Amino acid sequence: MSTLRTYLGWKVDYTAPAGEPAFTSPDSVSWQVFKNPVALAIGGICAVLLEFADARIRSGVWDHSVFKTDPIGRSRRTGIAAMVGIYGPQGAARRVIQGVTNMHARVSGSTPAGETYTALEPELLDWVSATASYGFLFAYDRFVSPLSEAEKARFFAEGEMVAGLYGVQQKIRSAEDFTAMMQTLLPRFEPHPINTEFLSIMKSGRAAPGVPKGLQSAVVNAAVEILPHAVRERLGLGAEYDLSPAGRFAVKSLARIAENVPDTTGPPAQACQRLGLPRSFLWKSQAQRARLLEAALQRQPAKKVTA
Repeated sequence: MSTLRTYLGWKVDYTAPAGEPAFTSPDSVSWQVFKNPVALAIGGICAVLLEFADARIRSGVWDHSVFKTDPIGRSRRTGIAAMVGIYGPQGAARRVIQGVTNMHARVSGSTPAGETYTALEPELLDWVSATASYGFLFAYDRFVSPLSEAEKARFFAEGEMVAGLYGVQQKIRSAEDFTAMMQTLLPRFEPHPINTEFLSIMKSGRAAPGVPKGLQSAVVNAAVEILPHAVRERLGLGAEYDLSPAGRFAVKSLARIAENVPDTTGPPAQACQRLGLPRSFLWKSQAQRARLLEAALQRQPAKKVTA
C-alpha cells in the first residue's frame, strides 16, 4: 500500500525522510488525540459550526470552495492538511501550510449583508485556528477519554508552532483563552440556512459513503453537543440535535474501538515508523510507549525522534 498522500500537488510521505521530526513529538497529547478518527470527525464538524457562526467565514467557505458540491473531497483535503501539521515531517508540513496560505490569499469577497472579508484577516485566522483546537480536544475529552487540565494545556501549547506558520497571531493556550475569544465574536454569530444545510450534508450518505446513516447523525449530534452553550443558542440548534442515549452509546463504542485497535496503515502509524517506533506505538499503554521511545532515543540522536 502506498504511503504517499497528495495535497495541493505536494506529495507527502509520512514514512520519510527517516528520523525527520514532526512539529509535535510522539509522546505528545496531540499524537494521541489525532489518531482517533471518531474524535476527528466530531471535532471537525464542531469546528466548522463555530467557524460558520461568523458570516465572513461562512461566506468565504461556501462561496470559494467546493464543499457544498464535493463534501467528501473537501473534507479529505482538510483532514490531510491537519494530519500533516501533526504527523508529517517538518519539511512537508511547511510546504503544505504555505500552499494553504497561498490559496487563502486569493479568497476575498463580501457577505450577503455587504461586509467585506479576506481569508487572511488576523481575526478570522485566529478564530479558525481556535475552533480546530477546541473541537478536536473536546471531542476526544468527551467521547474518547477524559483529559486532565495539564493535558489540555499541553495540547494547546503543542499547536502553537503550526498555528504561527498559518499566520495566527492570537494563539489560545487554554479553554479560558478560547472562551475569551468567543465572547468577543459572539455578538456577530447568527443562525443561517447554510449551517443547517452543512449539517444535513454531514448526516447524509454524501459525507461518508458506507457509514450507516444513523451513526452519521449521531456523530453530527455529538458535534453539536460539545458546542459552547452560548454558541448553540445563537445558532438556533435546538432539541432536534440532541444526542440520544443510543447514539451516545454508538459513538462512544466506536471511539473506544478506534482508541484501542491499531490502524497500522494511516499517517499516525506511518509517522511512528519514520521515527523508528513500531507502527502500533500510539495504541500501546503509556508505560510501553515510554519504554519504546527511550529505546528509540538510545538508537539515534534525540533530535531525530522529538520535535
